[in-house]
Amino acid sequence: MANPLLVPFSPPDISEDDIRAVTDVLRSGWITTGPVAQRLEEAISSRCGTTETVVLNSCTAALEIALRILDIGDGDDVLVPAYTYSASAAVVDHVAANIILVDSAAGSPTPSIDDFLTALTPRTKAVITVDIGGVPYPSDRLRDALATTKFTPASDMQAALGRPAVITDAAHSLGAVRNHQNSGSLGDFTAFSFHAVKNLTTAEGGALTWRSDLPAEQAAMAAKIRRLALHGQSKDALAKSRAGAWDYDVVELGYKLNMPDTLAALGLSQLSRYDASLRRRHELISIYTSASPNVEFMPHDGPGMKSSAHLCITRLPSHRTDERDKIIGDLGTQGIAANVHYKPLPLMTAYQRHGHTIASTPNAMDYYRSEVTLPLFTSMTDEQAEYVIDRYSRLVMP
Repeated sequence: MANPLLVPFSPPDISEDDIRAVTDVLRSGWITTGPVAQRLEEAISSRCGTTETVVLNSCTAALEIALRILDIGDGDDVLVPAYTYSASAAVVDHVAANIILVDSAAGSPTPSIDDFLTALTPRTKAVITVDIGGVPYPSDRLRDALATTKFTPASDMQAALGRPAVITDAAHSLGAVRNHQNSGSLGDFTAFSFHAVKNLTTAEGGALTWRSDLPAEQAAMAAKIRRLALHGQSKDALAKSRAGAWDYDVVELGYKLNMPDTLAALGLSQLSRYDASLRRRHELISIYTSASPNVEFMPHDGPGMKSSAHLCITRLPSHRTDERDKIIGDLGTQGIAANVHYKPLPLMTAYQRHGHTIASTPNAMDYYRSEVTLPLFTSMTDEQAEYVIDRYSRLVMP
């Protein structure tokens, strides 16, 4: 089979409607956070089945804000999977809490619920779960399991919860469903990413949403998150722009994490066709899986579960990084950009400096050694997908 085209890994899918949405904002005279960002927040809440959402400049910001809303800080422990991108764990250090890395379950990129429960310490205030590849972690079941554990709260919010909080890193999983619950409502707090390579992009950006039945007043919590995201100001730029309304207070020492309307317009436009995007991603995965039954793929459908099909993750029979890396290199020479998701955090210099060791996460290391992620993007053609899986299958099963 001839190479039809070079196959990139995950280019953004930008339509003419997306471009018009952004230029309309640029022509409007209001380009920072304002009415378009508010409409995007409402649309995300509607999709997730939540009451409030705040759009921010990244998923990382959303994760950190969730920790701060929960008053997690110095001396507290937060459990994080060892098999994830750095952002899931670095935010714990940002609030001066302790990162407790939890190994994956055998043969899985994620810890089991029992793995998390075993890793609990008397100082554990939260667990960060990760929806790798768009497959939603059973964060709802983890919440139930944590409710039976011993817990010592250190703030009113923690006391109201009565257990360690579950913060879901759903960078990959907008649109996923588990047990009839949408991604965004499985954990207590959920952080989304709209980075350039995500299913839905705002170029850079993210959002924080939370369960509607959290023991907190919804509007008040949303207002506090917006203050934290904008220097702790009592008024945002839109409110201050109204005639005679210039005066404001700084209620707390906050940050600069807001999403401008220019980026929100791109996300809102993409969200209008998001269901079609999800269907196309699942179609492409079906092309991959049906053409190569001998390749082990991460499942994106199962009893009560449908993922957002963000990544096409596969595992090789060999668990040797040199063999895996050679296959990725061979794909590259044939015009196919493959990737690895992820290097376990103890492999990274910064985490080693924090005392984390490779020996403490053998299952995560084993999964990493055999993992290859194939290209997947909504503008990918059937011909490209068939070419990728043909070449990959030849390398995996020569």
